[in-house]
Amino acid sequence: MAWIRTTSVSEATGIVKRQYDAALQRAGRVWNIVRIVSPNPSTLDASMKLYRAVMKGPSPLSFMQRELLATVVSVELNCHY
Repeated sequence: MAWIRTTSVSEATGIVKRQYDAALQRAGRVWNIVRIVSPNPSTLDASMKLYRAVMKGPSPLSFMQRELLATVVSVELNCHY
């Protein structure tokens, strides 16, 4: 199994700290999908911007419909996320 050293909440600084703080505010925790990108802060920042645009930006789909689509695709692809 692969192992990637991620940044803990207590050692986060800069972009990673801002993204972790936002995650804590949003969900009360920092999910592993966010932590796994922490070694590359600019990629973490870009991926979270993409997530917000897709899930929260203007769309004919409601947030619930987008969440359901993400869940169905994850199940079909055998993905935990």
